Amino acid sequence: MTVSHPLRPSADLARRLALGVALATTLGAATIGSAHATDQAANQDAGEPLKIGISAEPYPPFTYTSSDGDWTGFEVELASAICDQMGRECEITPTGWNGIIPSLKAGRIDMIMNSMSITEKRLRVIDFSSPYYFTPGAYVAARSLDIEPPEGLDGKVLGVQSATTNATYARRALRDSGVDIRLYDQAEQVNRDLLSGRLDLILADEIAMTELVERDEAADFEIKATAPHHEAYGEGVGIGLRQEDDALTEDVNAAIEAVNQQGICSELSERYFGTDVCVG
Repeated sequence: MTVSHPLRPSADLARRLALGVALATTLGAATIGSAHATDQAANQDAGEPLKIGISAEPYPPFTYTSSDGDWTGFEVELASAICDQMGRECEITPTGWNGIIPSLKAGRIDMIMNSMSITEKRLRVIDFSSPYYFTPGAYVAARSLDIEPPEGLDGKVLGVQSATTNATYARRALRDSGVDIRLYDQAEQVNRDLLSGRLDLILADEIAMTELVERDEAADFEIKATAPHHEAYGEGVGIGLRQEDDALTEDVNAAIEAVNQQGICSELSERYFGTDVCVG
């Protein structure tokens, strides 16, 4: 699998990306990174851990809990490396996906690192760091279903997680296809309904879908197609940050650049996904 969608931000989006956003994490409620903070975000004491918001619902292989209950995954480990580069202590703060942006704006978390795509709609209310990875959406269905999306969707039932770029894409690009789009609060709910036969197919991040079809219980399912590059998917995945936290944004962008230059992001991507999805 390769990533074939180049990132070409608009001039306005590039300006907004320059403001960026921060990120960090820890395994479970533990702290990571250096104990000596060297910089200070708006309304954030340098000695306090930065709270990294991830969805409380696991999203493997990006974020999930290990057998001992600690949070792990590609984004958790990458967050740890970014915190290290910033010299900051950070801690994971699980938050419901539908409330994760309000939690950021209200100050209950300091950053969002949870496969959140940079879109114009989200940029109206928060800022983002430079993008750190990009993958397209992918359709998954039973091997026995003869279909090549977006063709042949008429009369089919498609499941997708709400408040995601895939949901936005489905509403905009598939509205005339005759497909019945069903929205879910959690990604794993979508997966379960597909495997149990209540859905004909689902649309979600290609990396997550690659992980899904490798499960024993999904042996009869496969990725049918990937969605084309569309405005609904934005300009890649970035770290969400409050618009007033300019200093933290600068630190995070510098840390993302460092983990890219050092090959840390690519190494984690190859380990978790078998391919390099990192941007930079």
